Amino acid sequence: MTSQVRHWIRWFVDYSALIVFFVAFFATGRDMTKATWALVAGSAIALAVGLAVERRIAAFPLIAGGAALVFGGLSLAFDDPRLLKIKPTVMNSLFALALFGGLALRKNPLKLLMGESIAMPEHAWRRLTMNYALFFVACAVLNEAVWRTQSDSVWVVFRFPGLLILTLIFSVAHAPFLMKYMRAQDLPPPPTE
Repeated sequence: MTSQVRHWIRWFVDYSALIVFFVAFFATGRDMTKATWALVAGSAIALAVGLAVERRIAAFPLIAGGAALVFGGLSLAFDDPRLLKIKPTVMNSLFALALFGGLALRKNPLKLLMGESIAMPEHAWRRLTMNYALFFVACAVLNEAVWRTQSDSVWVVFRFPGLLILTLIFSVAHAPFLMKYMRAQDLPPPPTE
């Protein structure tokens, strides 16, 4: 399998369920129950495709897909869309807690995940971890504010693509910080004429 095909499979596993949820919500006349069914089905299919093609499921898609199955399933079982709406709050809070907990134990979860790709001193890892932990807290608080005060339509757009866009902006904003620690051999070669 080519690397480009693997890239598209990973993209499918990571984002297809959210896209299906978004499309189903607006295609069904803003029916949260039907959109939740689409999310649950899309998550199950995405996880099955990832497992069938790659013979494994990466940690983050497994966590996200599993959480969508659990919270979506609970929302359908209890006929309560609030259970789906709190998923981003719970997941972002858990991510923040894991990062804060790692810092408190003098471990660094981000370094464990990215340590081989970026060589940074411990103080830089702590700062990056703290920034991401605070970002996850902010996302949890923002999700609570949006779902409690806005319409379902606004929350769905906030959930996807809104949170994804916020995450991308936050991550790109850290590029200058990360570039300070990139080694020359890690940088792409300069363009030639």
